[in-house]
Amino acid sequence: MRKKKPTPIQLTPAPHGSAVNETSSAETNLEALQKKLEEQQRKHLEAFLTQKQKVGELKDDDFEKISELGAGNGGVVFKVSCKPSSLVMARKLIHLEIKPAIQNQIIRDLLVLHECNSRGLLWLRGEISICSLDQVLKKAGRIPEQILEKVSVAVIKGLTYLREKHKIMHRDVQPSHILVKSRGEIKLCNFGVSGQLINSMANSFMGPKSYMSPERFQGTHYSVQSDIWNMGFSLVEMAVGRYPIPPPDGKELELMFGCQVEGDAAETPPRPRTPGSRPPMAIFELLDYLINEPPPKMPRVFTLEFQDFVNKCLIKNPAERADLKKLMVHAFLKRSDAEEVDFAGWLCSTVGLNQPSMPTHATGV
Repeated sequence: MRKKKPTPIQLTPAPHGSAVNETSSAETNLEALQKKLEEQQRKHLEAFLTQKQKVGELKDDDFEKISELGAGNGGVVFKVSCKPSSLVMARKLIHLEIKPAIQNQIIRDLLVLHECNSRGLLWLRGEISICSLDQVLKKAGRIPEQILEKVSVAVIKGLTYLREKHKIMHRDVQPSHILVKSRGEIKLCNFGVSGQLINSMANSFMGPKSYMSPERFQGTHYSVQSDIWNMGFSLVEMAVGRYPIPPPDGKELELMFGCQVEGDAAETPPRPRTPGSRPPMAIFELLDYLINEPPPKMPRVFTLEFQDFVNKCLIKNPAERADLKKLMVHAFLKRSDAEEVDFAGWLCSTVGLNQPSMPTHATGV
């Protein structure tokens, strides 16, 4: 059977009545067979993990390393084969020097992950077609507003699920912790395991960039409202194409968008710097800016709905910041429901993935 070409990106509403039957009977039968095999593998994995619980902890010898998928400040992710099932999985190694009590808390948090709708596991079969939004941003330069609508809906739903079903918050929403799959699915990752590391330097500040809310920097009480700040901050970065602190001045915005941009960001006086370069802020300079200066704003090249949505996320006082319920009914997200956006086509064409004609066999929280 001839393989279909990936559908081009469509960022405008699709005409009514344009539905096309995209699967043949042969494809349907193959899909049913793949689902059956997937269920068999899932049962095999669960039986394997149950047996391991009886015998003891999983050991390094239980995994055969295939390749490295990525690395960050928190650890390294490897593609591994799990013995004896030969199931291919993504395994993250986090090296911690912490007290036994904190280790027990992390184990409890991991059990919460295991109870989530995807059982807290990311397992892969066939070609890996998953990447994080920071990788997508590097390829795309900037992420279109209509794509970010879909991302915002998915993140809000994910945060709501964590809060309502498991009574936990994410604590570290940022582009590198939002995964997208070649069929257009969007998943949160890297949550729930840092409950007892909140006040540590490693968890409070990660490298030259931070997405954390002002209340966390100041060491005061924080809640899921902090996750909302993280999300708004990330949306500015993905829409503009760079970390939003310090904010771009008028000349930089003009270079970015090819036109003069009005608004607060354009009026911000540029920081002294060598022509043609923008050195990163020192850690304490960045902390001072995030606490004492106005929050980032979306340039006025974007729609009023998008600007207002981000503004409501980036209110410094968490009591005045919009909550999950208010954001879910915001006009920016309601607009997303009415628009037909080929997220998968845009993603695959941007990062060079082959858009699959069959569902990918990857599951993640």
